[in-house]
Amino acid sequence: MGRRLLVLAFIVLTLSGAVTRSDRSETRSPVLPGAQEVDVVALVVDERTNQPSMVLQGKRDHRNLYMVIGFAEATGIAAPLQGITPPRPLTHDLFLTLFGRLKVGVTRVVIHDLKEGVYYATLVLSIDGKEVPLDARPSDGIALAIRAKAPVYVEDQVFDKSSAPVPLAQPPNRL
Repeated sequence: MGRRLLVLAFIVLTLSGAVTRSDRSETRSPVLPGAQEVDVVALVVDERTNQPSMVLQGKRDHRNLYMVIGFAEATGIAAPLQGITPPRPLTHDLFLTLFGRLKVGVTRVVIHDLKEGVYYATLVLSIDGKEVPLDARPSDGIALAIRAKAPVYVEDQVFDKSSAPVPLAQPPNRL
């Protein structure tokens, strides 16, 4: 029952039509050498595997990165992108509330490696003016970054390693 509800929520969120993205340009982290900032440009269900996937696009050279994620993670990313506030906080909303009360900021997320088909990311927090890096799954880091209006970066080497084309029959729906 719970999985079906997540699947239904994901489908509703991704198919609900035009989306207005909030502008994250108020505060930018410094440019990282060898990395470029990305946007989430699509959340789709891969027709071959029925798995939700996310497409990130580099702002500098417009390369795409296609990443398979779970249904819960897809819902956690789709909701804030579409301006939907669930009646109860999702896990990422809870963490961001906790961070706020502890005076911890989300500075940025950096997807820094791809090994054997697994992406690796670092969530960078700001605590008392100091940056604190934490190992994170890219999807969790992105879900937090979207909510905190923090930038997401992908190292150029990750784009190079994942140079497989996006396996979509048609261009992704832009968010």
